[in-house]
Amino acid sequence: MRDEWLRSDRLPHIYCAGCGNGTIINCVLEAVDQIGWEMDDTVFVSGIGCSSRAPGYILTDSLHTTHGRALAFATGVKMAKPSLHVVVFTGDGDLSAIGGNHFIHACRRNIDLTVVCMNNYIYGMTGGQGSPTTPIGKTSTTTPYGAEETPFDLAELAVAAGANYVARWTSYHVKRLTQAVIDGMNTPGFSFIEVRCQCPTSYGRRNKYRQPGDFVSYLRDSAILKEQWDRTSHLDEPPQDKFLVGEFVRRSRPVMGVPHEA
Repeated sequence: MRDEWLRSDRLPHIYCAGCGNGTIINCVLEAVDQIGWEMDDTVFVSGIGCSSRAPGYILTDSLHTTHGRALAFATGVKMAKPSLHVVVFTGDGDLSAIGGNHFIHACRRNIDLTVVCMNNYIYGMTGGQGSPTTPIGKTSTTTPYGAEETPFDLAELAVAAGANYVARWTSYHVKRLTQAVIDGMNTPGFSFIEVRCQCPTSYGRRNKYRQPGDFVSYLRDSAILKEQWDRTSHLDEPPQDKFLVGEFVRRSRPVMGVPHEA
């Protein structure tokens, strides 16, 4: 962790023991440090939820906004001053349920933002309710007999909606995740990095991953490299208990919010 980016007066943090969010924050700050962004030129924005506490621990200007509205606030910041680097921390519920319309239209507009979604499959902070990414058959406080609805594939959704850069990794793939964040920050336009991460407290204890190590092992063993899948498989989609990780798209559609385009 790059300590100079942290607000030491806000520590210790409020995350539960074994939560994956700290790992993801570390990867993002490592990426920011490697590409040489300055604190005065960088803004972090978040909505509501466990993930969205992240900007409070980072020593830059930040906005902790209303539920599902992080991308709307971030869009305002970026369009008002395109020279700023704007990074959004969000969760699966914050982004794809309450903030679903903001998500697809921010991708469509291809606004120059970097969005990191901590997908723990659940509303962790507000009681463990099922979210739009809860896998079929998994239990939560609102799906006690197992989720029956097909979950969103957030990475595929971002690709279809028009984002210039999309990748997915997990809290186990630390180096790959850090490089994906760097690649996203260096790609003009909307960059979306989904990170599947462990929530032992609200999700894991209801789905046989009570210990953080068990949950991380599940993430490691369930991930299939997209590049390998595309090269070797004749199936359209991976098995239900598996998911693809890697870079989904990197392209150069027209963008909004880049200084020379403003």
